[in-house]
Amino acid sequence: MLPFNFQGQYKSTLVCPVCGKVSVTFDPFMYLSLPLQFASTRSMSVVVFTCDGSAPPIPYTVSVPKQGRCRDLIQALSNACSLRNEERLLIAEIRNHRIHLILEDPVLQLSTIKDDDHLAVYRLPRLEKRASYVQFVHRREDLDLGNNSSSTSWKPYGVPLLAQISRNETVTGSDIHEMARKMLVPMFRNHVAQHSAVQSSLSTRTQSYHTDSSKFQLQLIDDSNTVIEQTDYAIRVPQSSVATVIFVNWSKLDIKKLNTNHLEHLPEVFKYAPPAKRTRGEPLSLYACLDAFLREEPLVPEEMWYCPRCKEQRQASKKLDLWRLPEVLVIHLKRFSFSRSTKHKLETFVNFPIHDLDLTNYIANKIPQRQTYELYAVSNHYGSMASGHYTAYIKLLDENRWYNFDDSHVSAINEEEVKSGAAYVLFYRRVGEADGAASNGTQSCVKRSRRSSQR
Repeated sequence: MLPFNFQGQYKSTLVCPVCGKVSVTFDPFMYLSLPLQFASTRSMSVVVFTCDGSAPPIPYTVSVPKQGRCRDLIQALSNACSLRNEERLLIAEIRNHRIHLILEDPVLQLSTIKDDDHLAVYRLPRLEKRASYVQFVHRREDLDLGNNSSSTSWKPYGVPLLAQISRNETVTGSDIHEMARKMLVPMFRNHVAQHSAVQSSLSTRTQSYHTDSSKFQLQLIDDSNTVIEQTDYAIRVPQSSVATVIFVNWSKLDIKKLNTNHLEHLPEVFKYAPPAKRTRGEPLSLYACLDAFLREEPLVPEEMWYCPRCKEQRQASKKLDLWRLPEVLVIHLKRFSFSRSTKHKLETFVNFPIHDLDLTNYIANKIPQRQTYELYAVSNHYGSMASGHYTAYIKLLDENRWYNFDDSHVSAINEEEVKSGAAYVLFYRRVGEADGAASNGTQSCVKRSRRSSQR
C-alpha cells in the first residue's frame, strides 16, 4: 500500500476567548488516539426564576462539557427553557439565603463551580444599557424567647429573587413593590396572577394584594432597616454589579399562603451517587470515545495559544474535526493513564464494531460517499504498566476466519471472541458500495489490499 492510504487529516479550530479570533489549520494523522472515558459531559441542576411573574421557579438539569465554560451552561439552559431573543439568563451562586456571587463572565470555567454549590438562574429582559440589580432576600418571623421575654426577630430563608434596572435609572417605592409583587404572585397557593387582583391596603407601611381572595402583607425593608413604602419618592440604586439588598419580611400567617417548595429547595449542582457498576452488557462505545476526542475544550494552561490579534498568550478553546479519513484507519485506545502522581492501565471494555463502523457523520468535509469500515485486525495487551504481553487477532480474508496469534502459537477463534477488555489497537479498512457484501464478513474488504494482508 502507498503511505497515504494510512494517512488522514484533521481540521483544527482555535478560538480566542477574549477577542474571538478564529484560527483554522489542517494537520495529518497516521492514527486516532481515543480516550477511554464514559462521560465527556457534566450534569448540572439549577432553578430558573422569572422576573415578570410569568411562571413559578422551575428546576432544570442539563448536560454541559466537563471542561466547558459558563457560556455552555447558559446555552444549555437557554435551550431547555426556550429562552426568547429579548431575554437573557443570569447565573448566581446562593449562600446563606443570599446571592454570594453573580457569574457574569461567559468564559468562566465550569470547573470552578463545585458539585455541592447551589445555583439560581434569573430570567431577565435584555437591556441596552448596563444593568443594576435589586435582590429581594426573604425573612420569616421568628419568636425569640430568650431573657425571659418574647420578642420578634427576622430570620433569612429561601432563595432570593432578583430584578434589574438600567444603570443610573431612578426608581420609586412603588416600583420596588411592583417588582416584588410580580415575582411573588406565581408562588402563592391557588394564585390568581391578573393585575386586577391587586388591591391596596389601608396600611401606609405595607402593601396588600389579593390572590384568590386571600390577602398577604408585603413588607419591604432596606439595608438600613427602613420600611420602603409605596410612594413616588425616588429610591437610588447604586451603580454596582453587586445587587442592592431589600428584605421581604413574612409573617407566620402570610408565609403559610406561600408555596415554599419553590423557594426553599434549591438543589445542589450535582447530587453525588456512587456510579453503577458497569457490566459486560453495558460497555463503553467506540463512538462515545470518538465523541470525547472531538469535543471542544479549552487548552490547558501549559499549552497557551498566542493570539495574533490580542498579541498575548490566551487559553483558547480548541475543536478537532475529521476532515479526511484514510483507506486503512488505525485506532489506538488510550489504556495507559499518566499523571504527576499516578500511572495505571485502564481495563475498560470497549464495544467496537467489527462490521459497519460508520463515520460518515463525523466528517466535517462533507462528501457524498459513505465512510464505512470493517475490522480486520486487533492488537491486544495483557498485564500491567510494569510488565505485559501482546497478542493479535487477525482475519484472513481468503478464509473469512479469525485467528489468534500468540507468539509462536496460532489458533482459530470465533468472531465473538475478538472483542475483549485487552483490545489496544484496532485496524479497519474502508469498504465501498461495491464491497457491501463485506459487511457480513463473506468477502474481502478491499481486494487490492489482499497481497499486503497475506504478507
